[in-house]
Amino acid sequence: MEKVILNNLTKTREFGVELAKTLEPNTVIAFTGDLGAGKTTLSKAIAEGLGVTETITSPTFTIVCEYETGRLPVYHFDVYRVNDSEELFEIGFEEYMHKGGVCLIEWANLLEDGMLAPNTIKINIEYGENEDERILTIER
Repeated sequence: MEKVILNNLTKTREFGVELAKTLEPNTVIAFTGDLGAGKTTLSKAIAEGLGVTETITSPTFTIVCEYETGRLPVYHFDVYRVNDSEELFEIGFEEYMHKGGVCLIEWANLLEDGMLAPNTIKINIEYGENEDERILTIER
């Protein structure tokens, strides 16, 4: 487990862009953290680092947004409003993890056990001491 302290939004963005450079096809990143902690901010930075040119939005009401313009496709999930695993099954959630892209999953703590790929990178985001500081706990 690794802890990273990001002092401001610029550092958070830089971290995401740098992380993106290391990602390979079929990477799954599962984000957890309180509302407003920075899950979408970090997802946007990773997509930017992968070269996605479309505007990245939170997929809160659509469950998944697909972006194909980067070095790897990005499948950005927000499972906050998913009621049960059947809803994810219907959109092909499991298949997305094997489509050769990067899956960014916000609110991953709401998924049932066993739904994530075994090699999932787990990133928990917590508030730091000042308004823009974030503490990431990363499990690879």
